[in-house]
Amino acid sequence: MSFPRDFLWGAATSAYQIEGATREDGRGPSVWDVFATEPGRTHLGQTGDVAADHYHRAEQDVSLMAQLGLNAYRFSIAWPRILPAGIGQVSEAGLDFYDRLVDRLLENSITPVATLYHWDLPLALYERGGWRNRETAYAFAEYTETVARRLGDRVRWWLTQNEPWCSAYLGYCSGEHAPGVQADAQGAVDVGHHLLLSHGLAIPRIRAHVEEARIGAALNLFPIFAGDQRPETVRAVQRADRFHNRWFLDPLYLGEYPPELFAELGATPPPIQADDFKIIGAPTDFLGVNYYNRWVIRGERPENASEHDAPHGVEYIRDLPQDAVTEMGWEVYPHGLDMILEEVSRAYHPPSLLITENGAAFHDEWNGDGRVADRRRVAYLRDHLRAVERAIQHAAPVVGYFVWSLLDNFEWAQGYSKRFGLVYVDFETQRRVIKDSGRWYAGFIAGQRA
Repeated sequence: MSFPRDFLWGAATSAYQIEGATREDGRGPSVWDVFATEPGRTHLGQTGDVAADHYHRAEQDVSLMAQLGLNAYRFSIAWPRILPAGIGQVSEAGLDFYDRLVDRLLENSITPVATLYHWDLPLALYERGGWRNRETAYAFAEYTETVARRLGDRVRWWLTQNEPWCSAYLGYCSGEHAPGVQADAQGAVDVGHHLLLSHGLAIPRIRAHVEEARIGAALNLFPIFAGDQRPETVRAVQRADRFHNRWFLDPLYLGEYPPELFAELGATPPPIQADDFKIIGAPTDFLGVNYYNRWVIRGERPENASEHDAPHGVEYIRDLPQDAVTEMGWEVYPHGLDMILEEVSRAYHPPSLLITENGAAFHDEWNGDGRVADRRRVAYLRDHLRAVERAIQHAAPVVGYFVWSLLDNFEWAQGYSKRFGLVYVDFETQRRVIKDSGRWYAGFIAGQRA
């Protein structure tokens, strides 16, 4: 395989999943701090209170990145660590942590790629209505400016939002993620709009403090396949594409929502104000693409209907052999990555594409010495990188690739039961062990540089 010489080779993490130290140095509580303590919400009631203890081990973790040969690192900034109440008083200790992290990255020739929101909404803002409340989008813009003012002299790459689809749908319809609201389609629609609005409001705040800023948002995108050729299935494919992909792509790039979307979700349009689409559609420099799997669907039969499958009329085919799926139950389908990159390029023409997440959870076992043999992840990475190369050959403007994840971590509702990392974390001792996949990735990067 051959990639451009200036390609970004990285790994990604998020604050709540790795940092721990949730009550230190003035950090305020987030919706995930509360959600994870509610009975039945997470695997075995596990929380991110300690996670991978990255807050205390950041220097060690940057050294691991250097050993892997990464030239970029995508991390998220914890809003409640910067503004414990979401607005108002700024925590200098919180800013100092990210200040030190950025400096350490640059000392190791690693480009920092900062994500401003990866789901850890300050609890104080949620109690005022959270993302249902339009004012939260303006609070996000103020938070963004606080961070950009402090880090903007060294951080050029910025992601405003990570997977707003998850914040809206998993947070307000399925209830799988914080704040855990179920079956509130209207809430999900309104939340989605305010997340998009926050993205647009943040862009000029970043540009005011960052010379040559590169700004985008990260969306989780899926190629949609028909499980049969019935007319109901053809319609279901269109519904699923609107639901999974176009819900956020269309307002970002086309200045509108798919006209059928809200009715298919059983909701009415969100409270759109006069200049909202102009704000949301502010020019960006790249689109972040998070890719894990495709969806194969068919037109829903009444006996197969699920209250958590949306939109109505769509049935997801999930009866796949175990050797074809990851520990998350997601199908391993590398060709879907080049498909979605090429389709997004043709339909929306983003200036460039950054693969901001791609990875897999497998059953990893540490043998007690210095090795974790994870052959399936090595194959997964190799095959998906081949897909990226194909997309570039077909004119998709891909400029970087980030493995999810650098470290094993707190995997949201799955707790510590699912391991995505290039680096194994023994959560009892916090010992780090580079897996075979991490060594393979390091060798691959070195080969590209040579």
